[in-house]
Amino acid sequence: MISIENLSKSYGGQALFEEASFKLGQRERVGLVGRNGHGKTTIFRIITGDEHADEGSVVIPRGYRIGYVRQHLDFTESTVLREGCRGLSEEDRHNHWKVEKILAGLGFSASDMQRPPSEFSGGYQVRLNLTKVLVSEPDLLLLDEPTNYLDITSIRWIEGFLLSWPHELMLITHDRGFMDKIVTHVVGIHRRRVRKIPGNTETYYSQLAMEEEVYEKTRINDERRKKEIELFISRFRAKARLAGMVQSRVKSLAKMGSRDRLEEIKDLDFSFREKPFSSKYMMSVRDMSFGYTAGQILIRNFSISIAAGDRICVVGRNGKGKTTLLKLLAGALAPQAGEITANPNVTAGFFEQTNIKTLVDTRTVEQEVLYAAPDVDSQLARNLCGSMMFEGDAALKKISVLSGGERSRVLLAKILATPVNLLLLDEPTNHLDMESCDALVAALDSFEGAVVMVTHNEMFLHALAQRLIVFQDEMPYVFEGSYQWFLEKGGWGDDENIPRRLENQTGAAQGQAEKLNKKELRRVRSDFFTERARVLRPLEERMADVEADIETREAELNSLYCAMQDAAQAQNGARIAEISQALQPCRQAIDEMYVELDRLTVELESQQTVFDARLAEIEQLEAAQG
Repeated sequence: MISIENLSKSYGGQALFEEASFKLGQRERVGLVGRNGHGKTTIFRIITGDEHADEGSVVIPRGYRIGYVRQHLDFTESTVLREGCRGLSEEDRHNHWKVEKILAGLGFSASDMQRPPSEFSGGYQVRLNLTKVLVSEPDLLLLDEPTNYLDITSIRWIEGFLLSWPHELMLITHDRGFMDKIVTHVVGIHRRRVRKIPGNTETYYSQLAMEEEVYEKTRINDERRKKEIELFISRFRAKARLAGMVQSRVKSLAKMGSRDRLEEIKDLDFSFREKPFSSKYMMSVRDMSFGYTAGQILIRNFSISIAAGDRICVVGRNGKGKTTLLKLLAGALAPQAGEITANPNVTAGFFEQTNIKTLVDTRTVEQEVLYAAPDVDSQLARNLCGSMMFEGDAALKKISVLSGGERSRVLLAKILATPVNLLLLDEPTNHLDMESCDALVAALDSFEGAVVMVTHNEMFLHALAQRLIVFQDEMPYVFEGSYQWFLEKGGWGDDENIPRRLENQTGAAQGQAEKLNKKELRRVRSDFFTERARVLRPLEERMADVEADIETREAELNSLYCAMQDAAQAQNGARIAEISQALQPCRQAIDEMYVELDRLTVELESQQTVFDARLAEIEQLEAAQG
């Protein structure tokens, strides 16, 4: 167990946190949250001794070992497996199986383990560093944004691994879903104060919001009370007979002190400029193939139609071609076979990490945004800079001095500046904090155009995905359904346990479907109708209940209006007041019911569309069987 005692840290006169104190209990798994730049990584570096606090101390028991995945790469062994074994303790030095287990979970194949570490990408080299830390089994494991260099299957594997971690753990991640599944406590940095609570991020942020609401209401009440006291004092100060009361209020005023107004905290403000699109389909891909070398075909005979309003998420292991697919759709690469046909009215916004190289170092942030589209003027450019947290003079920074995360925000600002109807996004959350991720998912949800997004963030997948492009079995295929449905059909259970391609075949991909006999097709059809009823029936029943409640409430509202007319004619003031008090909650209840009915209608229509597509695929397979 370690203890953080009265820790304070500032940079350039700006305080990150002040007098931070908390203890890390035995086997606690703690999520460290806070906005970007508020000091999360700094706390990690102070714990490891890589940085020093301005004040306070970190108390670490003698012999307590801390494991921290560092970005510095220092490989000395000839193979990945040998390098991973460097992390084993002396008593475990012969237990190579521990290293193999973790390497496999993090995406290394058996043949990969015999290759030199230098042959792998930076992301896989960081995974190798992570393996060395995990097999060393430290007393405290510090993980700083581990999902940034893991793909979705590795994220799901390490999630289970960390749930059974036998020691202490501190975790920084922008992936709220990943954190909430793992942590037992949350330590939050907010307004330069640090606090620890049991529970997950939902508990922490709910408690924080409630406390700030109470604080603000108390501040407003205090200010009103102070003004009343000051008014009393000024009005009756000269009255001798009220001198005692005046003096009492003077003392009360002195004791009250004052509460400062809470400083406004800026969030990233995603609001896409939308270009109208009236056609049904935006883009059609037919029998497309692509590979960087003749022996490395990443995509073969791939077909998909992208409709207006589609929400398509691209998932799979790293290095399989997800980014390549997005570049093909964006026109940054040309297919080697097949064709991509885009509607001439499509305007795409393309976000991809390597695109930061397209930014001009000599330009300012404001200039980059200003040149993003012909109709962007200085005021709009400044507003967009502010929405991406480049406020005031920060918008005048040269691109050359920006960090990688800041450059990513400039790219996002340029997309926001351009009227688009198709968004092609490659892992847009990597440099965002939790609050910014929440803002982005809300903006994407309300975007009227189509979205095709590469992501490993399961919160985004559950919230947005209506269709999936899955890179599995060496080649990508289309899964017609939500991410939850994908998981229910097998998902990422293990390397080979994936959804079979009955429900997800479209176009040319149908020819790759496994042949099923008539008995199997009847079972599939039966399972389909059972599943459709399980999903749709509760929605339909709830809609019927809400509609009935609306009718009841509207009848009640009409009765109140009639009673109000009678009371007005009778000039019965008491009755009018009584009815007026009843009208508002009745109207409010009706409004809330209509909001719920609208939400249920949208959800039902969305689910029906998915099920209709799946039924059509089943019927095509049945027709093929004759």
